[in-house]
Amino acid sequence: MRMKLWLYLILSVCFMLAVGFLYYSSWRISLRVWVHKSLYDEQGFLLKLDGTLSLELTYKYGNLSKGACKPGFAAAKMTAIYPKFNKLAPVFLDLNYKRFAKIGDYPPPFGVKSQERIIDHLLSVTKNYGLGENLDIISCKTCIIMGNGGILINKSLGQQIDGFDVVVRLNQAPVKGYEKDVGSKTTLRITYPEGAIQKIDQYEDQSLFVLSAFKAQDFKWLRYMVFKQGLNIPTLGTVAITMALHNCDEVAVAGFGYNLNTPHAPLHYYEKISMSAIKESWTHNIIKENKFLRKLHQTRKPRNKKTCQRAPGSSPPLQTDTVKTLHCQDHQQWMMGHQDQFTCC
Repeated sequence: MRMKLWLYLILSVCFMLAVGFLYYSSWRISLRVWVHKSLYDEQGFLLKLDGTLSLELTYKYGNLSKGACKPGFAAAKMTAIYPKFNKLAPVFLDLNYKRFAKIGDYPPPFGVKSQERIIDHLLSVTKNYGLGENLDIISCKTCIIMGNGGILINKSLGQQIDGFDVVVRLNQAPVKGYEKDVGSKTTLRITYPEGAIQKIDQYEDQSLFVLSAFKAQDFKWLRYMVFKQGLNIPTLGTVAITMALHNCDEVAVAGFGYNLNTPHAPLHYYEKISMSAIKESWTHNIIKENKFLRKLHQTRKPRNKKTCQRAPGSSPPLQTDTVKTLHCQDHQQWMMGHQDQFTCC
C-alpha cells in the first residue's frame, strides 16, 4: 500500500514537472518569436532601414572607379532591408517553372494555378526566357524604370535615360515626340491586356513585350495574340445586338457595318479615325462579325406588301417593299432598309 502511495506521488511530481517544462518552453518560444518578429514590419522589411552593407561589399564597391556599374549592388541593398529577398528567384517563366512547387498553389497574379496548360503552350514557342542574348551577356547591367508622370516634362532627361543598358516602360507610354524628356530607347515594355498598345507598329524595334498577368484571362489573351486566336472578342455593337435579341420583341439597328473596301471613310461619326484602323484591332474579328451580320441579313423574309402604320407625329411611313424582316427567335425580328440603313416597322 505504501509502495503504491509513493508511486502515485512520484508520478504526480513527474507530471507537474513535465507540464511546467512545457509551459516554460512554450513561453520562451513565444518570447523568441515575438522578439524576432519585432525586428520586422508587417511586410517583412527591417524596421531599421539603414541599408548597411557588409564590410566585404563596402570595400568591393569602394574600390570601383566613379560611375562604374556595381555588380550585385541593387540586390545587396535590397537584402539589407528585406532579408527574404532572393535574387535567384526567376522573374520570367521558363519551361522549368514547375520546379517552384508553390507557384501552382496561387491564382494570378501571385501564381499560375489552373493556367499551366496555357502557359506550357505559350512557352513551347518562346524563343528566349530572359532578356535576350545581347543583354544576358552583360555582366553588370544598369536599368531604369520609366514612370509616366508629368514630372518628366521639360526635364530634358532623355539622353541620360538612353544611357542605361535596360530602359523599362509601362503600358502605352509613348516615346515618339517626347524623346527630349523621356529618351528614345525601350528595352522592355511591361503591360497587361487592358493597358497594351493596340497597334503593333507602335511598339519599338528590338524591344521586348512583357506581360504582367493579373488574372487568369490575361494568359488566355496572350495565347490569343501569339497564336492569332484572339480575334474572338465581339464589338460592343454585336454584344448589344445579342442582348436585344434576348430581351426585345423587335430589333432594329443603324450605323452598323465595317466596309473595309473604303479604308479612308470615317470609322465613327464623331471622330476622324479612318475605317482602316479597325483592321489593326487585336481583339475584334471584324470579318467574322461582318459574316455574322450578313447571315442575319441573308435569312430575312419579305413582309407582306403593306404600309407601316404611322404613329402620331412620326415621319412618313416606309413602304414595305423597302423593308425586309429577319426572323431570329420566336417573336424577335430585324428590319433592314436600303443602303444598309436599318430600321423597324
